[in-house]
Amino acid sequence: MIWSMAFACLWVVAATVVAFLPLRYQMPLGFILLASALALVAWLAVETNPWVALAAIAAVVSMFRKPLLYGIKKAKEKSAPDREGGQP
Repeated sequence: MIWSMAFACLWVVAATVVAFLPLRYQMPLGFILLASALALVAWLAVETNPWVALAAIAAVVSMFRKPLLYGIKKAKEKSAPDREGGQP
């Protein structure tokens, strides 16, 4: 249990350091952090309890809210049917 919490703390420190970097460096490192957050939350859920994992998910969503909203917006635009010239 202590290792998962220690890695979660290190993830938060890494995310804070990445936030101080220029935007061109933030993007690739931010994607790495977001991908690793999924594995870390799963690890926390297995080693602790679901409430800790839920708090970790809330923290990740809070930190990555703008990129996640942008991704959702782009996904909606891509999946929307073409309304020009198609059948009603």
